Amino acid sequence: MATDMQPTPPAGDASSSGSDAASNAASNAASRRAVALVVTVAALGYFVDIFDLLLFGLVRKASLTEVLAPQLVGKTAEQVDTLLAEKGVLLDNILQTTGLLVGGLVWGVIADRFGRLKVLFGSILAYSLANLLNAAVTDVDPNGALGFLHAVGLGSAINQYGLLRFVAGFGLAGELGAGITLVSELVSRERRGFATTIVAAVGILGAVAGYFTQLWLSWRGAFVVGGVLGLALLGLRIGVVESGLFLRAEHAHVRGRGAFWKLAWPPARLKRYASTVLIAVPIWFVVGTLVKYCDRIMPSLGLPLDQKPSPARAIMWCYVGLAAGDLASGLLSQWLHSRRRAIAVFHTLTVVALVLYFTVAARSIDAFYAVICFAGFASGYWAVFATIAAEQFGTNLRGTAATTAPNIVRWSAAWTGGLWLWLGGTLDSQWKAAALVAAVIMPIAMIAVLGLKESYGSDLDFEEE
Repeated sequence: MATDMQPTPPAGDASSSGSDAASNAASNAASRRAVALVVTVAALGYFVDIFDLLLFGLVRKASLTEVLAPQLVGKTAEQVDTLLAEKGVLLDNILQTTGLLVGGLVWGVIADRFGRLKVLFGSILAYSLANLLNAAVTDVDPNGALGFLHAVGLGSAINQYGLLRFVAGFGLAGELGAGITLVSELVSRERRGFATTIVAAVGILGAVAGYFTQLWLSWRGAFVVGGVLGLALLGLRIGVVESGLFLRAEHAHVRGRGAFWKLAWPPARLKRYASTVLIAVPIWFVVGTLVKYCDRIMPSLGLPLDQKPSPARAIMWCYVGLAAGDLASGLLSQWLHSRRRAIAVFHTLTVVALVLYFTVAARSIDAFYAVICFAGFASGYWAVFATIAAEQFGTNLRGTAATTAPNIVRWSAAWTGGLWLWLGGTLDSQWKAAALVAAVIMPIAMIAVLGLKESYGSDLDFEEE
């Protein structure tokens, strides 16, 4: 009978089993804390990113009025508005977004070759220092200690302003893509959409914080706050862990990491990448043209001059809507188990918002701000877009794709804003020019959804061949 009995485990085995269970529990708890820290840091980083990215739009009129004061003497109110709008498009829609485009490529390659964390540290350092310097732009005395700046074209405050907007854009380019990539690779596939939605929804509120900051402080003080916030965030990032998927790819010496050209070949991959970019262009047309230059467009639609909208307030209300939209679109994609269908729903809402902008918004200033808030909500699918950019591509190209795609979209504000200005002069109507640009980009964005693969719940542990 004794031979039929199972042997009694030694006491040491039981304690060992209990020890292993405790060790696993501690490991899981540490892992959850690490993921929570990554999501928190990415959300706060994007908050500062949006604060600094929109800051020029918030202080555009005040800062350019001071910087260009000698050139504005003797000009009519209409001439002043025109000059401020032209310089604003140059500094914001062209120079800053070009910095975003170049930075997106550089930081994306760094993310895939050297790690996501290096981008999170390097990018925030670059744009924080640029914003601190932005607060000190001034016309330099040719005979003073800094007179040499005239020799390199930086003797005037406006040229310094332009260079620093480019540098700030370059630094800002790395924040979102690296953060979303890191979060996507560390969070489980079932909860990935929730995590990236939190990052985007919290981050978008940076624009609201920027609005109130420029109300309380001068435009120079607002730039100082933006720079200090970025530098303060560096300390919080010390405890963030690197993506395990990236570390495995690095240790396995996976080839082609960060090879940007691979996004253009084969054609199927190029189609995926182009579709990823095109679905989000309407977001930055709404923000970069319809909202930032509402003081030029709304009067042409018939809004009385005594009710002329404030671009800064319009940005604030738009981003209140964007924060709600990002939360709603992210949750919708989780509920539908589909990123593509969520984007399609919000594209439809954006069309409705554009119609309201060109028909209802000019009836009164209250109607305008209500429409702007709804337009922000309708175009608030940035969270889903950023998640798609990370999910569509393998580990060896994920950082490059997730970092470059958002910045190409932001750069689209350069050509959509430039097209609006050109058409405005040709058609002699600011609102007709904006409506024509909207009529071009929306159908393209809606068709582009068909070029995406459904990526909800997809496994990210793969490489692009």
